[in-house]
Amino acid sequence: MEQGKRKIHIFDTTLRDGEQAPGASLTPEQKLIIAKQLAHLGVDTIEPGFPISSPGDYQAVQRISREVTGVEICGFARAVKEDIDAAVRATQDAERRRLHMFLSSSSIHLDFQLRKSRKQVIGIARQMVAYAKHFVDRVEFSPMDATRTGDEFLYEVIEAVIEEGATIINIPDTVGYAMPDEYGAMFTRVMQNVRGGRQVEYSAHCHNDLGLAVANSLAAVRAGVTHVEVTVNGVGERAGNCSLEELVMALETRKETIGVETGIRPEQIYTVSQMVSRAMNFPIAFNKPIVGRNAFQHEAGIHQDGLLKNRSTYEIMDPEQLGIPRSMIILGKHSGRHAIKHRVSQFGVQLDEGQMESFYTAFKELADKQKVVHDHQLLKLVGQTVNEVLEPYTLVSAQLVTGSTGHRMASCTIRNNAYGEESMFAGTGEGPIEAVVAGMKQALPFDAEFADLELYSLSSGEAPNGEAIVTVRVADQTYRGVAVDRDIIMAAAFAFMAACNQAAREWRPAVDAQDRRVAVGES
Repeated sequence: MEQGKRKIHIFDTTLRDGEQAPGASLTPEQKLIIAKQLAHLGVDTIEPGFPISSPGDYQAVQRISREVTGVEICGFARAVKEDIDAAVRATQDAERRRLHMFLSSSSIHLDFQLRKSRKQVIGIARQMVAYAKHFVDRVEFSPMDATRTGDEFLYEVIEAVIEEGATIINIPDTVGYAMPDEYGAMFTRVMQNVRGGRQVEYSAHCHNDLGLAVANSLAAVRAGVTHVEVTVNGVGERAGNCSLEELVMALETRKETIGVETGIRPEQIYTVSQMVSRAMNFPIAFNKPIVGRNAFQHEAGIHQDGLLKNRSTYEIMDPEQLGIPRSMIILGKHSGRHAIKHRVSQFGVQLDEGQMESFYTAFKELADKQKVVHDHQLLKLVGQTVNEVLEPYTLVSAQLVTGSTGHRMASCTIRNNAYGEESMFAGTGEGPIEAVVAGMKQALPFDAEFADLELYSLSSGEAPNGEAIVTVRVADQTYRGVAVDRDIIMAAAFAFMAACNQAAREWRPAVDAQDRRVAVGES
């Protein structure tokens, strides 16, 4: 840790609070995989689940406690003896552990949910914290709905649990109600007015109902909090929780101003974001800060011109340092000549003035029709301008035999543009995309792993366009292709072809004159 900077401990609750989002349920195996990646990311604490809630959650917490090292494992429990027992047993093999206990404190929760008096709540809090201390040294207590509780009773609850041995006090904004100035000031008042308030650690747990979870968490950090509870991609109940990647990068980007740092490895952020998105089947919004598709993409000509001259003109973070593939400039109707000329030059093509003017006109016509012009389309336009075919391979056609049972069968015709030769290939698969891709792979001189597929509907009605984004892996490199088509299967096939053509261009295939095959090798 840098001298003079306060350490903020990142408490990840993706596998507990994040999984409580409707439809986000994970298997124990998925939780274990994600937990290992979270440890690699550098989080300080993982809350893997709610052990009493189900046998699967108990098993997940137990396996993660046994198999994931280098992080603190937190068992979650209501202020109920059986919950505490389950959390203690599930985490007993952890290298380091804490127990996180919660109990409602606001009047609306006490009157309509718990149906208990404030005196009864104080008694339960005391009894259960004292009970938990028999098993676990580090006990975190959360007065649920603290931001709607009122100072007087909040102080009384916190004083009681500190007296019984609680070591970490979490003041949660359970329903995302607080404003940043209110939330930060609440921690300050608790630290100043609660007996023993300076002897414990503090944690912030914010929900995002008003879109203020990150702002509130930053306010808590400024007030002296040293633990912040977050989820990957901000997943969680209702509008979600404080987003790990947004909070961490806010602290990292403005660390000189805020004077704090975390132990997170930024280059692992994108990997864990994608992993959680796929496991939960929760797409990431295009405009999601840090990890969204558009977070580091620029279409406006003025922005593109500035970025080509100096990246810092319009970017305050380097996406490649976050593990995000560099795709800085997106070409569309707002793009200027400078950016388009630069992209064309990256393909090793130089257009004279007359060719550039003709190409630019054709580009604008296409961009007006479909918003974004992708690389394979750009190469096609350039090829038409210079009367050459620039893509190594072209998917000429594909035919599918599909049905409700059995394997799907596909045949596809692919042109090797180096020779102008067309060949037909056949493939099978459990699904139509798998069958088409199996056939297409046979045309390639290298192994291309179909790594990821994203599908989007771009319009409504009976004949919508579908957009497919395909990521392929060749050796240790990844390549991404995008295509739009009325037939979503063909969109995926064209996107796969576009990604493989990127790989072929980068690998600079050499031609073996004897067997007229393209072999990936050194240029």
